[in-house]
Amino acid sequence: MIKTLWEKKSMVLSLAKADFKKRFAGSYFGVVWMFIQPVVTVLIFFFIFQLGMKSQPPVPNTPYVIWLIPGLVPWFFFNESLQAQTNVMQEYNYLVKKVVFPVELLPLIKVISAAMVHACFVAIMLLVYLIGGFMPRISWLMILYYSFATLCLSLSVGMITSAVNVFFRDMTNLVGIVLQFGMWLAPIMYWEGMFTAERPWMGILFKLNPFYYIVAGYRDSMLTGNFPWERPMNTLYFWAVTAVLMYVGIKLFKKLKPHFSDVL
Repeated sequence: MIKTLWEKKSMVLSLAKADFKKRFAGSYFGVVWMFIQPVVTVLIFFFIFQLGMKSQPPVPNTPYVIWLIPGLVPWFFFNESLQAQTNVMQEYNYLVKKVVFPVELLPLIKVISAAMVHACFVAIMLLVYLIGGFMPRISWLMILYYSFATLCLSLSVGMITSAVNVFFRDMTNLVGIVLQFGMWLAPIMYWEGMFTAERPWMGILFKLNPFYYIVAGYRDSMLTGNFPWERPMNTLYFWAVTAVLMYVGIKLFKKLKPHFSDVL
């Protein structure tokens, strides 16, 4: 797969750029819609958790919104890319039916397209922090590492869901439901200490979700200045889970690939 990607890298980037532009084609406001939903989401959680529930983030002297944004930015990336990958075979069925086209690269095209959007959100996050009076840290560079980790996790799951969705169309709805639960189990909108103080076992439950590592990593990088090697067990667990999912995804994809064109 890596060899194929290297040989077809120009084609993959071209298709990813075309996919990015296609989503806003014919829209009056164009790329503006890319930012409307995330901004509305941030405002909703701000009113519910900070103004309504008076939530206090674990980092002293940090406004709730400043603490919330590093958790939401990678989630938008993961959520968008996984849902897009799940439906990619149906969307590009004309390419799947071409024998010469390496269809195993289609999920990656969706991930790269979503990564372009993610890069814009990361830039906005950094701008918000600078406006908020936060001085740049060396640890901010770790956002590149955690973005790559998000890409790998998304691709590993997307290889599975995209292949299965060809034969089991309900996979799209199932992925949507799992993502809703996953968002609350990360956790993103609230501090896990609200639950683990009296129920320590819930801390283990949170950390079983591999996306917990990414959310914690973004906040470590932006707020506390910590680095990935300061969470060695979490890092090993995350990459072990991602590697297993990637292996399963590639094996499953190769097994089902010969039947894609017949079903589509």
